[in-house]
This record gives sequence, structure tokens and C-alpha cells, in this order.
Amino acid sequence: MVTRVATVAFEGIEVRAVDVQIQIIPGSVVFTIVGLPDKAVAESRERVRGALIASGLALPAKRITVNLAPADLPKEGSHYDLPIALGVMAAIGAIPADALAGYCVLGELALDGSITAVSGVLPAAMAAGERGLGLICPASTGPEAAWAGGELDVLAPRSLIQLANHFKGSQVMARPEPAVAALAGPLPDLADIKGQEGAKRALEIAAAGGHNLLMNGPPGSGKSMLAARLPSILPPLSPRELLDISMIQSVAGELKDGALSNRRPFRQPHHSASMAALVGGGLGARPGEVSLAHGGVLFLDELPEFSPQVLDSLRQPMESGAVMIARANHRVTYPARFQLVAAMNPCRCGQGLEPGYACRRGPNERCMAQYQARISGPLLDRIDLRIEVSAVTAADLILPAPAEGSREAAARVSAARALQGSRYAARGLPDSTTNATCPANLIEEVASPDADGTALIRQAAETMRLSARGFHRTLRVARTLADLDGETQVRRLHLAEALSYRGRGAGAAAAA
Repeated sequence: MVTRVATVAFEGIEVRAVDVQIQIIPGSVVFTIVGLPDKAVAESRERVRGALIASGLALPAKRITVNLAPADLPKEGSHYDLPIALGVMAAIGAIPADALAGYCVLGELALDGSITAVSGVLPAAMAAGERGLGLICPASTGPEAAWAGGELDVLAPRSLIQLANHFKGSQVMARPEPAVAALAGPLPDLADIKGQEGAKRALEIAAAGGHNLLMNGPPGSGKSMLAARLPSILPPLSPRELLDISMIQSVAGELKDGALSNRRPFRQPHHSASMAALVGGGLGARPGEVSLAHGGVLFLDELPEFSPQVLDSLRQPMESGAVMIARANHRVTYPARFQLVAAMNPCRCGQGLEPGYACRRGPNERCMAQYQARISGPLLDRIDLRIEVSAVTAADLILPAPAEGSREAAARVSAARALQGSRYAARGLPDSTTNATCPANLIEEVASPDADGTALIRQAAETMRLSARGFHRTLRVARTLADLDGETQVRRLHLAEALSYRGRGAGAAAAA
């Protein structure tokens, strides 16, 4: 007789059903796992053996074969421990044979019989609900699974003994409750920054339209402070966005104690990050920083210090909002709709724009050109806003605190986002669509300028040599400026300001 237990395999955030089949027959005493298991799955034998012994059970002195079907799908991870152990327990009569029929099971076992946390519980719970199954998962990830829906039957035991007692009716477990992570503290506020009014304006535009932003300025001018305050003016997460972001964090093992965070991600990788760290890959094709920043902000400080190959790997996810990691035996796709904010110095010494400063490497212009050439033109062309951030003087610092902070800016951003949501929802697009992600053919319709604006953009296309992408990105920024003003028509002043953000912020031509 064969005992069956349902579990899952992960392909990115997608879930594939796996059937764990256990057969115990007379023969030589051996415990075999087949079905393309990796090293972690193959080691399940010893963890299952130790956990059963600690729970007062022993493996029978027979031939035990575990088949993970489909057999041609590679199996990775330690979450197969619990379904294998429960299948063996059902096969030897330690729990009722039909107790597992309506559940999808995943969890890692410790040698003392306790069940420890695994990654991917949230997408597994949502997939189980779609298949009409309940979910058995570790106690520490129960709050995470509870977010999949109130109708989903979730069992979150701490040990094999507790689960066995539940099935016997001697210790009934309650359904876990969804949990939200406790806030670490208030977000940094724009009111903390004195001066830099132009940079604050650009930051508000970036937040309102979801635009990418590049800040170029000397050390100490406040570029990192500005970037850290962008999340404080972004609109709150919608329920759909919260689940999408949390599914990526669940697969990556980023959720602590199964609690979801209602704050937008803010990822700040070091400039020594590899391509696999940034876009994903490595063992098991894990999500990279671009996917962990999905729905939030990816901040790259000291942009030219990143490897040029690593930076150019951002071009495709910036355009499509997803990243595909291809391997010899499978392909994994992760969402990557992030907002890029980058900061850089004008040159390696950082003082190239200071009056009277002479660089040791030669003329200041050559020093700046060599440093800024590390950023490719196609990458710059995907950045909507490029600004110069001037140095902060002592006169700026002795000024009183700004009258406006993040709360006032966030209100304007929220109103602009609401206009965009209703506009694009009326055209059949998701209500989370922003001006930055609007399709090119549609942005020409919704951002069609007035007569004066048309004359200006025609003149700019000739003098600045705007590419097709540069033209559409100028329209996107102009549409955001009109939304911030509450106007339905894009006017000349909106286009003029939008064109001012396509300057030589990174040492490239305005229409690079």
C-alpha cells in the first residue's frame, strides 16, 4: 500500500504541486528518497529518523521508499521533511490514514521532533486554497499562512507529537491569526532636511509618478538623506501589493515570525554586490535585490562604483517590471517593479564642481568624464529624472526647520496617484498603474500637450536630440507634473520643467 501526502515545489513565487508517495514493504532495511532530490532533500532521511525516534516512534525494519512526483521536477529545500515524516507515520498507523487527505504539508524537522520554519509558506498557502486544500506548516509561519484567506484550514503545530494529538482529538489546535510586523519606528521625515528645495521637488515628482531618479552632487550634499525619505511620501500599500511583496519576501525567507510588513521595501545594496545578488540567481535561483525591492525603492549609492555589467543587468527589469533567471534545467521569473533612486559624486574625488579645485588626475572635465563614463547611456535613458544636488552651506543649516515635511508632500503624492489610478483603470489597466509604467502608446494619448507645449516638445526634440524613449519619458514626467497641479491638460510649463530634468545630471547628453 502507498501513502500519499501533498506538498509543493517552488519556481520563483510560482508553486507546483508535488505528490509525496511512501511505500513500506518487506525487504532489506533501507530508506530511499527518489524523484530528483537535492542534497537537502536527501538528508531528510536522517532528520525524519531522528524526529520520529524523539517522538516515541521508530522506523520499521523494512524497505522504505519515498517518491517525490513528478519525478522529472528537481526538488530543493528542507520543507519536504514534514510531509515525508507524516507519510511514514500514516503508513505505520501512528496517525489516521485519511487524516492528511485534505492538506498540503511543508515544514522542516529538528532531531527533537520540533517543526522549524521554512521559506515560501505564503505562496504555498495561497496555492493550497486554490486547490481546495488546507495547509499544515510550522507554528512560527502560521500567521503568514493565515493571510491566504479566512476560509483556509491552517494547522501550525510546534512538534510532531502536537500534530499527532490533534488528529487523535486529544489536543485540538486553533487556527493562527494573521500578524503584522511591529514598526521599527517612524520613517525619516523630509522636514529633517534644510535647503535642497529643488531636490525635494524632484523627490516629490518621483514619488507621485513612480519615476526613477538620479542625484549627482558632491559628498555631504544630502543625497542619501533624500533617498531615505522617499518611502515616507509614497502612498500606503494596497492589499494586492502587500500580498505580492510578501510572497517574494516569503520565498526569500525575509518574513520574521510569519508577520507581514505594511511598509514599502527600501533596499540599499552595497556597490560590491554581484549580478546574482542584484538581479537574482545563485543556488536555487533566489530572488535578488531588484525583486526584494518590488513595490518599493531600490537605492544605489555611489552608482559608478558598481560593476558596469551589474548596472547594465538592470536595464531589462527596469523596462519590463520582471526579471527572468534562466538555468539549464529551468527558468524562474520574479516580479521586479521597483523605483530606482541612484546617487553619485561628479567625479572620483567628489570635488570636481567646486570653484577653484584642481584635480590631480588632470583637468576637472576629464576626471568627471572618465568617472561618469562607467554608467552606460542606455541605462541613463531609463532614468526619468536627473538632478544636480548642490553642496549644503552653513547658511542653510542655521535656517529654521522647513514649514512642510513628509506629511504634506505625501498628501499631494496620494492625490496625484489617485488621479492616475482612476485614469488608467478607466482604460482597462490595473489601478496600480503609474505614469512611469504607462504603456508608450497610451502615454501619448493621456499626456497630449496643448499647442504651446507641442511647439516646445518639437523644438526640444531637435535641439536635445530626444530619442523615442526620451520623448516618452518626458511626456510621463510632464503628465505627473500636471497631476500634481490637478490639471487634466499637459501644458507648456509642465513640459518645460520635465525637460529640465533630462539635463547632464550624469555627464550624458540631455537626450542620451
